[in-house]
Amino acid sequence: MRTMNTAAEEQDLSELKDKLKATWTAGDYGLIARGLERSAREFLDRIGIRPGENVLDVACGTGQLAIPAARQGARVTGLDIAENWIAQARSRADADGLEVRFDVGDAEDMPYEDGAFDLVVSMIGAMFAPRPARVAAEMLRVCRPGGRIVMANWTPEGFVGDFFKTVARYVPPPPMPSPLMWGDETEVKARLSDGVADLRLTRSILRFHYPMPPSEVAAHYFEHFGPTKRASAALGREGQAALNAELEALWAANNLASDGTTQVDAEILEVVAARE
Repeated sequence: MRTMNTAAEEQDLSELKDKLKATWTAGDYGLIARGLERSAREFLDRIGIRPGENVLDVACGTGQLAIPAARQGARVTGLDIAENWIAQARSRADADGLEVRFDVGDAEDMPYEDGAFDLVVSMIGAMFAPRPARVAAEMLRVCRPGGRIVMANWTPEGFVGDFFKTVARYVPPPPMPSPLMWGDETEVKARLSDGVADLRLTRSILRFHYPMPPSEVAAHYFEHFGPTKRASAALGREGQAALNAELEALWAANNLASDGTTQVDAEILEVVAARE
């Protein structure tokens, strides 16, 4: 009976991961990520990349951290479960003449040796894997003793927390722990309690910059952002219109720009863990 339960759980997990992958790869995340390019560079500046450092970017997307880290002289590897994002990241690195290794792989089962990296970093990426304990264990495993694990995670109380809560009112989220709990200090302390010599948690801001007004940003997300694109596909015409109106209002209410563009501050929890 125990074996049958384990097999069933593995099947459920496999199906969940397939659904998550389908959600995130819908649309074109590379276009969405452009709105955070400036914030990604600022986040890297706060981390302090060292030339020659072995860096792993977990759930690297289309390379918004990995590529600028390589420009700063680090030896960078990027890992993501989405083949199409990895293809975009490789093309971007090649266009810039940068040597970056990009691998297709799972943040919960990374294909690297123990202690392979000086710095393991994830900006709003690893937080979306379905089993946070496994992600934490894997980041700790591949980080060398004395190395660093650094994350930027959306908080439940911030703009992105409100964004996902709005979508969830129309389409239920998948059956997994909320990714936003990676933005909760108490939860992060519990997840990174073993194998960490020092843990520093700081609330900070990532700013979205889009060269169009909030109404067009909302439409941009419906077309290119996997979760809203999939939510829209699951709704009827009235539901689509209602969700779009709520998201447009959310972007507009938080917009700091007055020149026809959109600039929105979204709270993150910056996590800096020193590996024992």
